[in-house]
Amino acid sequence: MNINRAFSQIEPLLKPNKVVVIYGPRRVGKTTLLNEFLKTTKLKYRLDSGENIRIQEILGSQDFKKIGEYIGGNELIAIDEAQNIKGIGLGLKIIVDNFPDIKVIATGSSSFDLAGQIGEPLVGRKTTINLYPFAQLELAQEQNAFDLKQKLEDFLLFRSYPNVYTAKTKDEKISALNDIADSYLLKDVLAIDRVKKPKIIIDLVKMLALQIGSEVSLTELAQNLSVNLNTIAKYLDILEKGFVIISCGALKRNLRNEIRGKKKYYFYDNGVRNALLSQFNGLSLRNDTGALWENFIFTERLKTRAYKNIYANYYFWRTYQQKEIDLVEEYGGVLHGYEFKFTGGAAKPKEFLEAYPQSTFEAINKENYLDFLTN
Repeated sequence: MNINRAFSQIEPLLKPNKVVVIYGPRRVGKTTLLNEFLKTTKLKYRLDSGENIRIQEILGSQDFKKIGEYIGGNELIAIDEAQNIKGIGLGLKIIVDNFPDIKVIATGSSSFDLAGQIGEPLVGRKTTINLYPFAQLELAQEQNAFDLKQKLEDFLLFRSYPNVYTAKTKDEKISALNDIADSYLLKDVLAIDRVKKPKIIIDLVKMLALQIGSEVSLTELAQNLSVNLNTIAKYLDILEKGFVIISCGALKRNLRNEIRGKKKYYFYDNGVRNALLSQFNGLSLRNDTGALWENFIFTERLKTRAYKNIYANYYFWRTYQQKEIDLVEEYGGVLHGYEFKFTGGAAKPKEFLEAYPQSTFEAINKENYLDFLTN
């Protein structure tokens, strides 16, 4: 199945002496997106993989002559899996600073590697694209709302990675998700030099999978795993930069009893979260449907904001009296609150209305979620 991705039009993003950086988890379709673009471009290009030892040597050398010979007469240089090249940021800086009108695309699946290497060298010289697993926003362009809603349980349990989405059977979906989860943790996260205790980070990510929708106490995590707070903070940062989890902080503005300091953590994909727990029972046989729904809507909304250029700060809101709103977006000078309920509605907390009288509020359930994610 060929899904038209949100960033399928790369050409307008390419500028002379600039780098287009495509970030994203493994298996979300970055290489496919790049190859599909190259099939249509009229630019003379060179495509290479960062896993190629010879390319690593050239682009990591900072040798002007070697890099110039590599570029040759090409108008576009495309590097897939660029995070594998040590010193890639300085290599790309040499290209865009010294070769007139050259255009560059670099993809990378590990933002902790790629972002760390190119952030400072390419300040003012790059455009960043974040590519995620299939978004409801993208799928809604290919299917009508009725058909998409019929697959909702499947999305909550298994999908949205491309190879999981196209799998035919439950066993094929589980196999694909287990493979993706292994790639996340073994190839990306556990390969980092800073990860000295792989069992701890695996146990940590499983603990987070059981706490979706709840504020996470770093002290409690540290005690349960018998490590110090600095180790927990470091591993959470690695998991987030590795596209495994996303953090959401608390909104704290006006009320004394608003919770602050804690964060909630979500997984980029429901299926990966379920794979880590080896839990693929149907919704009628499980007690975490609310958590699955909250994770699904939170991450889908993240994709919607990214793909529709909605520039917003985002938080959760909760008081010590347990009044809460799952997601608060701040854009256009207004706070927009959303409560995620799989079924039914939710009343706007009176305390929130009084503290933020210009705010809006809406309950997002299985009847109206597509409007929230696609309009």
